[in-house]
Amino acid sequence: MSRIEHDFLGDLEIPDDVYYGVQSLRGKENFHITEHSMREDKYFIEAFAQVKKAAARTNKELGTIPANVADALISACDDLIAGKYHDQFVTDWLQGGAGTSTNMNTNEVICNIACEKLGLPKGSQKQVSPNDHANFGQSTNDTYPTALHLAMYLRSEDLLKALGQLRDSFYKKADEFKNVLKMGRTHLQDAVPMSMGQEFHGWGRTIEDEIETIKDAQKHLRVINLGATAIGTTVTCHPDYPAKAVKYLSEQTGIDFHNSTDLIAATSDCGAYVAISSALKSLAVKLTKVCNDIRLLASGPRTGLSEINLPMRQPGSSIMPGKVNPVIPEVTNQACFLAIGLDTTVMLAASAGQLELNVMEPVISFAVFTSMKVLTNAMVTLREKCVDGITANAEHTKDLVMNSLGIVTLLKPHFGYMLCAEMAKEGYLQHKSLHQIVVEERRLMTEEKWNEVFSFQNLIAPKFEM
Repeated sequence: MSRIEHDFLGDLEIPDDVYYGVQSLRGKENFHITEHSMREDKYFIEAFAQVKKAAARTNKELGTIPANVADALISACDDLIAGKYHDQFVTDWLQGGAGTSTNMNTNEVICNIACEKLGLPKGSQKQVSPNDHANFGQSTNDTYPTALHLAMYLRSEDLLKALGQLRDSFYKKADEFKNVLKMGRTHLQDAVPMSMGQEFHGWGRTIEDEIETIKDAQKHLRVINLGATAIGTTVTCHPDYPAKAVKYLSEQTGIDFHNSTDLIAATSDCGAYVAISSALKSLAVKLTKVCNDIRLLASGPRTGLSEINLPMRQPGSSIMPGKVNPVIPEVTNQACFLAIGLDTTVMLAASAGQLELNVMEPVISFAVFTSMKVLTNAMVTLREKCVDGITANAEHTKDLVMNSLGIVTLLKPHFGYMLCAEMAKEGYLQHKSLHQIVVEERRLMTEEKWNEVFSFQNLIAPKFEM
């Protein structure tokens, strides 16, 4: 059961049960690069369908395509937006042609769905044409990037949700651990005391900063080039098409899209992708730091810092019985490294456009969507399988503080830097506690004064003294 479809290169036999057509099949056969097809990203298919729906509504209003065909195309787009027919998107993420194969894949699918709605057999291109109807007043060079902008915006909303939930999880732990005393460290050496709650709150604030960074990048995604057609001159589209198409797209999605004031610049410029990818890299850097800290503080359990306990998720070794590894922070680190590397791909691809078009947008889309997916999933996993279940070894962390020589810093206002340094050195070389040196041996401070200076509150929020 098959049908014959024709393009200007010739005829191809198409299985009769599929909704894609001859140009999609050529793209599928030409590009087998990532072994991943567009069907895997619901947001991208939904976004392309929204763009095509806005186009069909505009063309119907302007009378540039038959009203019954436009209605059938709009209905077909609604099916795609509802999640139907996604298995019909067969083109690889990486492709030559700046996304033409994917644009035509979309055009052919919605046209063949529309054919059935009109009582016509699939492939009835004279009545419902992928090029003359679904693509009227359009080019891959404006529909593909517009769909990318929308899909990235939608996926970035998922990312922001996961980021906000992870931040909240750290803040919740900060409140839980607000009375747990621990030692702060700089250069991996003892520094001064703090509460474990302060440390967790710091992690939450560190990643919270990235929410605004990502939202700033989203502003660039709301600037599109719909109606620019081939190079930004709007060739073949009705003069009222660009403004109306953008209006419909904004109405359909609830996102305030607007066309660039210079469509020629917008058609070749990839600055929006650089902005969102850079924001993802910044988030990945912050998450890497936090996960490294978590792994250090959980090291042990007998011979490391062992200040916190992570939920045990799986046996950690095939040879060492009872070993448990910090697998969730580890996998989050790896997701971050991938995102950081993919940002380099985006940077190189964005700089590789020549003249009036950047043909490298397919690899940009693959890189950015991959980064967004792995970071979103990693943050959800980190929150659910690690952060929410962390417990503190409060007595151990308190002992580490009081046995540390780093707390001598709190005595500097009383005795001066040189005497404090001398006592710290004595403690280090002779394995004495600071309390032993200051109170018991040198009698520089009474027990009452010692307890005042080294009270929990003064340790985590020291009062200024002269």
